[in-house]
Amino acid sequence: MWRGLWTLVSRAARGPHSPRLCTRQGSGYRAPGSGATIFALSSGQGRCGIAVIRTSGPASGHALQSLTAPRDLPPARKACLRLLSDPRSGEPLDRALVLWFPGPQSFTGEDCAEFHVHGGPAVVSGVLQALGSVPGLRPAEAGEFTRRAFAHGKLSLTEVEGLADLIHAETEAQRRQALRQLDGELGDLCRGWAETLTKALAHVEAYIDFSEDDNLEEGVLDQADSEVRKLEVALGVHLRDARRGQRLRSGAHVVVAGPPNAGKSSLVNLLSRKPVSIVSPEPGTTRDILETPVDLAGFPALLSDTAGLREGVGPVEQEGVRRAQKRWAGGAGNPNGSRQRLLLVLNKSDLLPAGRSDLHPDLPAHLLLSCLTGEGLDGLLEALKKELAALCGDPSTGPLLTRSRHQHHLQGCLDALGQYKQAKDLALAAEALRVARGHLSHLIGGGGTEEILDIIFRDFCVGK
Repeated sequence: MWRGLWTLVSRAARGPHSPRLCTRQGSGYRAPGSGATIFALSSGQGRCGIAVIRTSGPASGHALQSLTAPRDLPPARKACLRLLSDPRSGEPLDRALVLWFPGPQSFTGEDCAEFHVHGGPAVVSGVLQALGSVPGLRPAEAGEFTRRAFAHGKLSLTEVEGLADLIHAETEAQRRQALRQLDGELGDLCRGWAETLTKALAHVEAYIDFSEDDNLEEGVLDQADSEVRKLEVALGVHLRDARRGQRLRSGAHVVVAGPPNAGKSSLVNLLSRKPVSIVSPEPGTTRDILETPVDLAGFPALLSDTAGLREGVGPVEQEGVRRAQKRWAGGAGNPNGSRQRLLLVLNKSDLLPAGRSDLHPDLPAHLLLSCLTGEGLDGLLEALKKELAALCGDPSTGPLLTRSRHQHHLQGCLDALGQYKQAKDLALAAEALRVARGHLSHLIGGGGTEEILDIIFRDFCVGK
């Protein structure tokens, strides 16, 4: 319903004879300076208590006055109760809270208005259609509000990515990481590195221009070399941890493997809090890999139930065993081929004699669990939390690299610093520092590459 309504509003905003604006394919973006004012439903779709509709652009004040006539604009950044009316017919639409954010003190840096209306479909539909009838307004494209905030310097590119991750966060660890990136931690770190490179570059260029000047301080090049060495170490540390941040954003792989009837499916159902797998006393019930996304102790994970590992079974179950072995050999939580992290869980502890928990002394470190009674589940979750924290990183310890783009530019910066150290000519050394600094600039600001911006902003909903 909302999609059909949005199509009607888009047509109304363009007018019956207006040609469709031609934009570069795949972008859907019009420059903030084009003069267009955009509007969209920013809250969740569907029936709700309150729905938020927002505008951004030079005609926002006119739109707000058109729907609240004959009242004047409310005081800036102060919620006021207003009767909303259709500017064409004067028909009342709703009694709502309205807010006025004159630029540049707004989310996008432009004049913005918000309408906090009752969340019924008829009310939202009426207000959207009324805004579409105001001259100079058009429906927003996906992510266009945030894109305008980026264009006006309200958000760096890493902060935009943090905002996108915060909107899509499903676990506590994802929320903490996204919020820290939105607060600018990764951007501030890269800006500090860029400043270090700027100083080193200034020292090298000063030596090139004034090496014969008696006023030039001694050890200028040594100071630049020292700063570069320190930065190389810092970049190396973050690059070694790069995969952890990406796993935190996308989720780790947790594979449950073992012999038939060990309680694998029961454990998957227990951890996912829903009946993902069929549980039966008959061996070989699970014959394929069953996957479900879960929140494990605050970390995102893709939990996989697998066929029981045994030999001498039919071809169908044997294929399931082969797939289970392949998935297990790939490394739980680690599709990159690094060392597996394993937890040995012994289920059915409720069958042990009362008061006895000691087992064979040759058993490796293990956890006792009863999927039937739930005893031992807290200990298992705590152990999983430690393992996932090691795999995904702890957001509280500092900025994490959550996207391959971050890793690409930091690696490019590190490679350029290597070229600086090998350069025999000072002019080439200075150029290597410029390249290194350029990678950091691209990481924070995107370097103006439209394709990169398209990839980042397409993850946003229409009203963001």
